[in-house]
Amino acid sequence: MSSETTEISIVQSPLADLHALRAAPLLAYHGAHVPARFAGADVEHRAVRSGAGFFDFCFRSKFTLSGEHRARFLHRIISNDVKNLTPGQGVYATLLSAQGRILADLYAYADAERLWIDTDADLAPKAIAILQRYIIGDRVTIEPSDVGAVALQGPDSRRMLESLFEAGVEGLPQDELNHVVREFDGQPARVVRRSSTGEEGYEIWLGPAELRNFWTHAMKAGLVPCGLDALESLRIEAGIGRYGPDFGEDTLPLEAGLFNALSFNKGCYIGQEIVERARSRGHVNWKLVGLRFLPGDAVPSTGEKLREAGGAEIGEITSACLSPTLGRPVALSYVRREVSQPGTRLSSASAVPEVVELPFVSSGTTVHATVSN
Repeated sequence: MSSETTEISIVQSPLADLHALRAAPLLAYHGAHVPARFAGADVEHRAVRSGAGFFDFCFRSKFTLSGEHRARFLHRIISNDVKNLTPGQGVYATLLSAQGRILADLYAYADAERLWIDTDADLAPKAIAILQRYIIGDRVTIEPSDVGAVALQGPDSRRMLESLFEAGVEGLPQDELNHVVREFDGQPARVVRRSSTGEEGYEIWLGPAELRNFWTHAMKAGLVPCGLDALESLRIEAGIGRYGPDFGEDTLPLEAGLFNALSFNKGCYIGQEIVERARSRGHVNWKLVGLRFLPGDAVPSTGEKLREAGGAEIGEITSACLSPTLGRPVALSYVRREVSQPGTRLSSASAVPEVVELPFVSSGTTVHATVSN
């Protein structure tokens, strides 16, 4: 199946005017205007690694699947197991073409009445259009939602989240992608456990008005607001690829290392034959890896080509940043499998980076800082 062409408009966060009061510049990010920074990217980055940071996640969009066939329908289309989800559980998955390429990535969360789908705002129209094409005799209804989200990320996020709810949050989800509904200001708030930074993390889903109240409440409580600049450096350090820069419609899930988005036991789904063929072969030709640069090296540009010692082109940079934790540039990059082993030295425009295992940083612990240069 060819990819869908859909009209993409930039979403305005319902918190935009509150960010303006703090003079936070807004940037377009995955289909929405959200704050780039507040106190400064390094300050915000370190707040998350050492404590907790609070983010506007309105660049994520939600829609629902209802109807008695909703789980069966979605299960046969996306790449992970949906039928075995019980209310309160979630799963990460990809929506693939018949050629096994990634059309979108998404999270599916089950509750008693519906499936909630969470994806980037710029992917939601495409995902909805593709799913609607496959509704043939299924009793399934797809509806967009105006629910937005904020997120707490960091080792202290659970304690801080409990302080934001007047009655506490007994029964906060323990496992990644589990979710519960609790009450905030008399309204239901879905609390989802999900890390976007490599640290413990939670998302709080609310309607636009309630979301504004929650943000205001969090700011009065002294939480550290964080922007996209810090979110990007945090997720790169954690080795978390994103749709767009790090994978897309030309990428196989196994090339991007998205093993957590795949079920190899669920049976047929769109693109499954290609995924299974790549798994059975034991390797793919391209692989997303981490590159570690020397302190003082320039941060490489997205799209910058990589070469091996003999000069042959063998990959390119997809995402890069100056790591506040490691004090050096790091990058996510696709390289040929022959040069994907940790310790391999490659050449970029002005540096000789080293291939390292991902993540660069895990749960606030520097895992590659002691590797020799």
